[in-house]
Amino acid sequence: MRDGKSSAATLSFSLFLALQYLKPKRSYFSVITIISVVGVMLGVAVLVIVLSVMTGFDDLWREKILSFNSHLIVSTRGGLEAPSELAARVRALPGVTGAAPFIEGPVVLQRGGRIYTPIMRGVDAALEPQVSIIPTSIVAGAFTLRHNQVLLGADLARRIGAQVGDRLTISSPRSFMSREELVLPEEMTITGLFEVDMWEYDSGFAIVSLATARELFGLEAQAQALRVMTRDPFRAGETAELLRKELGQDFEITTWMQQNRQLFSALRVEKNMMFFLLIFITIVAAFGITNTLITVTVQKTREIGLLKAVGFPSGVIMRIFLWLGWIEGVLGAGLGTGLGLLTLRYRNDLLRWLSTTFHLELFPKELYRLSEIPAHTAVWDVVGVAGSVILICTIAGLVPAWRAARLDPVQALRHE
Repeated sequence: MRDGKSSAATLSFSLFLALQYLKPKRSYFSVITIISVVGVMLGVAVLVIVLSVMTGFDDLWREKILSFNSHLIVSTRGGLEAPSELAARVRALPGVTGAAPFIEGPVVLQRGGRIYTPIMRGVDAALEPQVSIIPTSIVAGAFTLRHNQVLLGADLARRIGAQVGDRLTISSPRSFMSREELVLPEEMTITGLFEVDMWEYDSGFAIVSLATARELFGLEAQAQALRVMTRDPFRAGETAELLRKELGQDFEITTWMQQNRQLFSALRVEKNMMFFLLIFITIVAAFGITNTLITVTVQKTREIGLLKAVGFPSGVIMRIFLWLGWIEGVLGAGLGTGLGLLTLRYRNDLLRWLSTTFHLELFPKELYRLSEIPAHTAVWDVVGVAGSVILICTIAGLVPAWRAARLDPVQALRHE
């Protein structure tokens, strides 16, 4: 018990001296300490801002992808013969909010002597609102899909110079592959333009009815597969297991995570790389802390010698400088987190001010299709940044701590 009290006392004494060393005799704060803390603060703020913006983009892209595509795809070899009955069975399962059949494939679109190759998706107009936002994303015309009528992405329409009411010539790949019969292209009328604010979809997709797609692609089955929406996309794997048990081994169930594995893996790797690259800002600031503490060691040489002369062990001396590094790390991490969150709070106001004052287009709407910078601050990102920075700053105190612990008390007392 006495040893426990002794260790607690030396620990509190080390912390007390560390706090005293932060405050020089002639001023309330040391200038070099302030500079070191500011360096750490800026590094933490940059990390918090960048990671939050990248998380915001990640969430935004996930939302856009899942609003255009589905959480699950149910398919079988040869296509679906009775998609309506299958969709009814799937919708009856817990966690499922919608199911609709579809047909999808590349087509050749001709207009004005030029050829384009978008993806054509055949859908059931009555069920489509259950599985995508296309019906509510019409920016021109109307969501009508009768025979040989087509909806185009707004960017695709701009590329080909078409508008609602124009007619297009569309062919499927089988027109070029069939040797036994001549397959003529179809004439289709544009009835509407959709815009989901994601360039890949707005510039690369055309929507037709199931019957039109079936005829164009020469598909014998009623539908190619079934798109399924769930209540919670992050639990789509659990719903996929329920579907496998309900439908049997003849059906293949694919989740949105599997369909977009490369994209989200790339985003995750990019975010991790940004963290490891930007953490070097903090490491550079930590060198400033090391320099500050070495300076303190030189200034306090006589005091350190006196402490060792009266019997304080080297461990106590080392803890003083480790405490100094820890305190500066905590101050920098706390202030940096606050600065980062404040900047994120007013990020779009700052963006508009820069654009108006300096005429800088830092976030072109035409490129990103967004009027504001998305951001989402994850608690674990902030905790990870703060914890890493505090650890780095504490380690920064090792060199001056080791130097102070090795001082010879006789030589230290003679120091001028």
